[in-house]
Amino acid sequence: MERSWLRKTFTPLFLLEILGFGLMIAFFLPIVLVIINASKDAAEIIRTPLSSPTDWTNLFKNIKEIMTRDNINYLSAFINSFIITTSSLILIGVFSAMAAWILVRTKTRYSMWIFMFFLAGMVIPFQVVMLPLVRLLETLRHLTGIPFKDTYYGVILAYIGFGTPLSVFMFHGFIKSIPIDIEEAAIIDGCSKPQVFFKIVLPILKPIFVTMLVLNGMWIWNDYLLPLLVIGIGGAVKTLPLSVASLAGFYDKEWALILTSVLMAALPVLILFLFAQKHIIKGMTSGAIK
Repeated sequence: MERSWLRKTFTPLFLLEILGFGLMIAFFLPIVLVIINASKDAAEIIRTPLSSPTDWTNLFKNIKEIMTRDNINYLSAFINSFIITTSSLILIGVFSAMAAWILVRTKTRYSMWIFMFFLAGMVIPFQVVMLPLVRLLETLRHLTGIPFKDTYYGVILAYIGFGTPLSVFMFHGFIKSIPIDIEEAAIIDGCSKPQVFFKIVLPILKPIFVTMLVLNGMWIWNDYLLPLLVIGIGGAVKTLPLSVASLAGFYDKEWALILTSVLMAALPVLILFLFAQKHIIKGMTSGAIK
């Protein structure tokens, strides 16, 4: 009787629900802890890190401290991150979509090899190429006279290089599902190749384009290592992760300000994800379904 009750209660579906609930707690617990501890001062964080704050208005005090602190310069770092992220995403999106479209529609003996070359960029760890990258930017500066180090140009160029392989892979699979008859009809109506791409193909790519923007946007916005190598933590141009890192000294770490700045930096990405989640799901599944 007891075994029968256990079998009816602990069904595979019930166990999956428990597992899903546990994963949800594991996912949201760090976010809740950041919000709770961002509403405390440094002493209260060390004393009671898991309890609710005694005064929630500490969150606004911490925000005010971050916005007015000279060594953080949060507003400037936010603008720098916004410029780098948006510029990188636009260039990655346009170049990747054009490259994938050409590779799909132009059937030559080199098309597959070029596509495999892009795929190779997805499997090479960043740590393998980060030092050669710095040397390359220095070489480009000597050859062109353009200061690729400690400026927007170098970090944007690096993000284009590292973000293009995955984007080309995503666009390639989606474009293969688009009937070529649409493009042929546009050419018969008098459209040139650029007009076919920008007026016909690019609007169809909207779901996968949004997916690419969110995936690359979260990576670029939150990235610390690449700006550290190209820009440097003591440079005139700082991104948000570099600005947050300046709060963590060797002997002293201002946890209240660190957690508050992390919470502030995460809000734009969270808002973007909430508004774009419909397009993300559609973009990830459309190529497979069609």
